[in-house]
Amino acid sequence: MEGRTSAKTVEREHSATLGQVPGLAQASPTARTLAMFRQTCLNRWFELEAARVYDTGVIKMPIYLSLGQEHIPAAISAVTRDWLIFGQHRVHSYYLSFGGDMEALIDELLHRSTGCSGGMGGSASLHGATIGLYGHSGLIGDQVPIAVGAALASGRPTLAVFGDAAAEEDYVYGAMGFAATKQLPVLFICEDNNLSILTPVSVRRSWSIVEVANALGLVASDITDDPWLIAHQVQELRSHLPAFLNIRTCRHRWHAGTGVDGVPAWNRFDWFKEEVRKLGLADEAAVIEEETRRRVEAAWRARLLTP
Repeated sequence: MEGRTSAKTVEREHSATLGQVPGLAQASPTARTLAMFRQTCLNRWFELEAARVYDTGVIKMPIYLSLGQEHIPAAISAVTRDWLIFGQHRVHSYYLSFGGDMEALIDELLHRSTGCSGGMGGSASLHGATIGLYGHSGLIGDQVPIAVGAALASGRPTLAVFGDAAAEEDYVYGAMGFAATKQLPVLFICEDNNLSILTPVSVRRSWSIVEVANALGLVASDITDDPWLIAHQVQELRSHLPAFLNIRTCRHRWHAGTGVDGVPAWNRFDWFKEEVRKLGLADEAAVIEEETRRRVEAAWRARLLTP
């Protein structure tokens, strides 16, 4: 595993093809491919239904949707299990991907005491103690040093997930450096959608987070959000922790809420479906998507009818 990855030529390139490796999809076991696709569909249809319900006014709190990024935790969870998970906002799909109860998540968004955080966390600060997922307080990036502390105390493999804006918070660097010094089992995941609300990376900074991670002593990679590539990279990095993975992606809805900023630079879900079709799995994928849509819509309908 190469431990030093220069980002000088790629920091300015928010690309749908960055780091792709030919043949990964073909080499992936069919069961894993379908599992990633099934989880992606669950995450996506959950978010689409959450957006629909939000627009009716039933959900009163701000909502942070992972549409456009829902396949990232689906790919990570395909090759990691029983890890501690510290997420930021846009964490619905991590909760679902790592085994969280969908009905409890619906109840959380509906402000109910039966929600996964007792109705107190809402969309942005989800907790799922039964699956080892811990939300954040609202202070951007504060989950990163907490994740490092949890890894130090428990010795368990830990995911610290944050966005490209949180990557600019100074305590994130300190936490990453401490993890490197103590050789803690932490995988830092930056979901880099190139936006801090609406401000692109190029306006905010001239330096590379990947080079910073390298300088702190972490193995680091900068890739696009190809699900097979994510699974491959995570599988490789598991043996080189602590490590940092910057994943270029595109959000499809506003930073908070259900609106649309414009046409995203790419649509990974549509691409994923097409690649699955090329693998000869179109029929299986169609069944998975339809069954998942019906399951999610039925779950939302049932919870909305429950007092």
